[in-house]
Amino acid sequence: MSPLPKAAPLPPVLALDGVTKVFPGVRALSEVSLALYPGTVTALVGENGAGKSTVVKILTGIYQPDGGAIRVDGQPATFPTAQAAADAGITAIHQETVLFDELSVAENIYLGHAPRGRFGLIDTAAMHRKAAEILHSIEADIDPATPLRDLGIASKHLVAIARALSIDARVVIMDEPTAALSHKEITELYDLVDKLKQQGKAVLFISHKFDEIFRIADRYTVFRDGQFVGDGAIADVTQSQLVQMMVGRSVDHIFPARAKAPGAEVLRVVGYDHPTEFADIGFSLRRGEILGFYGLIGAGRSEFMQALFGITRPSKGAIRIDDKVRVIRSPADAVANGIVYVPEDRGKQGAITALPIFQNVTLPSLGKTSRSGFLRLAEEFKLARDYTARLDLRAASLDQPVGNLSGGNQQKVVIAKWLATQPKVIILDEPTKGIDIGSKAAVHEFMAELAAQGLAVIMVSSEIPEVLGMSDRVIVMREGRIVAEVSGDQMTPETLVRHAAGIGED
Repeated sequence: MSPLPKAAPLPPVLALDGVTKVFPGVRALSEVSLALYPGTVTALVGENGAGKSTVVKILTGIYQPDGGAIRVDGQPATFPTAQAAADAGITAIHQETVLFDELSVAENIYLGHAPRGRFGLIDTAAMHRKAAEILHSIEADIDPATPLRDLGIASKHLVAIARALSIDARVVIMDEPTAALSHKEITELYDLVDKLKQQGKAVLFISHKFDEIFRIADRYTVFRDGQFVGDGAIADVTQSQLVQMMVGRSVDHIFPARAKAPGAEVLRVVGYDHPTEFADIGFSLRRGEILGFYGLIGAGRSEFMQALFGITRPSKGAIRIDDKVRVIRSPADAVANGIVYVPEDRGKQGAITALPIFQNVTLPSLGKTSRSGFLRLAEEFKLARDYTARLDLRAASLDQPVGNLSGGNQQKVVIAKWLATQPKVIILDEPTKGIDIGSKAAVHEFMAELAAQGLAVIMVSSEIPEVLGMSDRVIVMREGRIVAEVSGDQMTPETLVRHAAGIGED
């Protein structure tokens, strides 16, 4: 007797076909494809900057594609607004749930589409009843009348999922949903995803955690540098193969050559702890060295750097600068001891965008440009001119507001500001994030020059080629701890991803 033929697979509920998205100076997506099937969890895999967030924003109507097509049930579709995407049955549950603490659980679930009674007024009783039914269906023991502010993070995630179900979502996008959950809460989330599958929902699951991907996903799609690399069934791929697909590109010959001969130790950190962000951080740094810090979202790299600069305070730990114990209680202490920090979010933390370039550059160095308490404009301009010229800043004049500059030039202003303090250690947090290729090359060249001049550089980066191309050594963090320090032949993309994601050898 011949075997029964296999049932034909269901067609995708939602698909991207050759979608491209371009921002000024950056091609975020280049002809990518993605297919989401009913009753199936598809993991979208890629390192930071691969284009995953851009895809989510296109699927939810926040961004519009510049090329290619979106298809719903095989038919071309457009989502000019977030509401249009919601009307098509697409909803997203982000790492930070977009809900309102001052509203009740029921009001959050039905915000914008509450049931209405006579005269078009909201039917509160019906809203609470329907909310209770949805919460019961996902086994969430939450009173619909409870103010959202009284719930924990895990319960807020359940409310976000209940909201998705309230609009009869066909596609549920879960973007790093377990980042802030406990082990027990993560297990409960897995059970909930299984229920969504049973209800025929198509689930797009975005996570950096490979154990989650292999536990929960049926299919995978890999992006790299905004391009589609491959897809298939999770059962047909190994963790090593996924890692290779994520990082499979050469980093040779695209970064400035450097003579790697570090000098004497300038910084030593011992046992730095924070109650919630990181634990037992310790390392040394030498003059003329570029020390890379790599990790995935939630690894605690930026949080540690902010503590090192005195923005937040550790619960314990010690710092030695030039072999002398120093106490850093504030950014002013850090600068006085020769440590400066160029933050990732230059718009909010790195620069005052409404002020002109020269005032941003001289802000931490006013003691050098003032006499008897009065600022000397000529000296401010000279200091700003000296340091912006070293970075090849492109601007009409130093009077130009920083907010009018490109991302790359804004980054140069922030770096110039701190270099003007003549530091011993400079911390660069995602120094080339959001800037174009030409500006990236200029920043890399300047980093190499700083190291050659004896400055000690700490570089936090999520871009593996940048970490490998610029660093003398790389420290890898995961979940607030240092899990590896690699150098020499150990510095490979596969090694960094394995340590960062907690992946063992196959």
